[in-house]
Amino acid sequence: MTTSSTHLTTLTPDETAAAAAATILAGRLSEGAAVHLPGEDGHSAALVGYNLTVRHRPLVVVATATPEDVAETVRFATEHRLRVAVRSTGHGPGTATEGGLLINTERMTEVTVDPASWTARVGAGARWQQVIDAAARHGLAAANGSSPTVGVVGYTLGGGLSPILGRTRGYAADNVISIDLVTADGVARTVTAASDPELFWGLRGGKSGFGVITAIEFRLFPLSHLYGGAIFFDGEHAGAVLHAWRDWVEGTPDELSSSIAVLRMPPIAAVPEPLRGRLVVHVRVAYLGSADDGARHVAPIRAAAPAIIDAVGEMPYTAVAAIHSDPVDPMPVYERSALLRDLPAEAVDRLVDVAVENADVPVTLVELRHLAGALRRPPREPNAVANRDAPFLLFLASVAAADEAAAHTAFHERVLSELGAWTTGRTFANFLTPGDGRAEHLATAYPADVHARLVALKRHWDPDGRFADRS
Repeated sequence: MTTSSTHLTTLTPDETAAAAAATILAGRLSEGAAVHLPGEDGHSAALVGYNLTVRHRPLVVVATATPEDVAETVRFATEHRLRVAVRSTGHGPGTATEGGLLINTERMTEVTVDPASWTARVGAGARWQQVIDAAARHGLAAANGSSPTVGVVGYTLGGGLSPILGRTRGYAADNVISIDLVTADGVARTVTAASDPELFWGLRGGKSGFGVITAIEFRLFPLSHLYGGAIFFDGEHAGAVLHAWRDWVEGTPDELSSSIAVLRMPPIAAVPEPLRGRLVVHVRVAYLGSADDGARHVAPIRAAAPAIIDAVGEMPYTAVAAIHSDPVDPMPVYERSALLRDLPAEAVDRLVDVAVENADVPVTLVELRHLAGALRRPPREPNAVANRDAPFLLFLASVAAADEAAAHTAFHERVLSELGAWTTGRTFANFLTPGDGRAEHLATAYPADVHARLVALKRHWDPDGRFADRS
């Protein structure tokens, strides 16, 4: 393994002790691994994720390359009484790490597709684009999310809400076959429904905290093309398009997934000129069927208002990132979300009033996702993914500098308050924000009985609280 030069004069006493201990760990890891300490070249780079509001400050960062590296590192942390957090691709919101040891698994990127069994096995650092590309070579697809740069493991542990396959195939967690992880005792385990049904239940949807995942295996589905893309309308039509979308989705088949967002497009060259710097309504569509049937299903939303851009058509599955066009560069993002039990016309009016017409901050993103379909149905092997009965998800996001953050978070609170009559009081684990790592916030992702079961499972597998609950 490698280490970079350490500037001991910049280290605190705790950091100096960690540096001495890390020298011992260095000799126990593979050649592909690395240990980084504060002040070293690789330390900061190993901590940077997608959301720049999350700032990790661990005493030691270990970039693991193999499952054996992970096991050695966990044993090392136990020997030195260090708390362990985990970062893979850094796209999830995470909770800031102070002190302790952070395991970075982004070097563990292996992806293997078995076309005979329609399954994929991926390492802890793999991103969805790698899986999409590997599966597409065999005419297969996975229940990935809207952004292909998101890590597979973190997304799946939190449930994995696919805006493409979710309404026909359920959550990503519903399709997991096995999970490899290292538990707090430093033992590497393969967990399945047969080997340990309770741990298998909790790992799929219970997010992190039971161990360090090194690989997962999950089902793929035969799909090479779909009818999908995006339609952009001018923001002045927000009310009309939101009402049309709300009426439209009530009659769409499970094969059609959609979401709608009101957002302010940035005035940058990367944004197409017709959209640049403009408040727009962005309708996203993914239909798993023929182009003719897709066009027929999408016709009502196309008629809602004049489109600025209509890019919905037949596409290869490898191009699904274009449906949502999520940003890929790191940025400071502030987010909130809530599940909705209903979306009547009054709720749409309230949303337009508070979040669009009378917003007191520049609108970055106000999004509604249509759920239901297979997302409502229990999986063949039960798991911890909860709140399946909610038909809609409300998601708010703002990109803001630190001195603007308070105004944007206050705006988010006002929107949630105005829609409070229709919220369930819960959200999904994957939509918890960086400040939601505390136990009282984690509980908002689960009903009381599910949360209690997860807490008991955590105490069984991590009695000393070695692992951070979220990372």
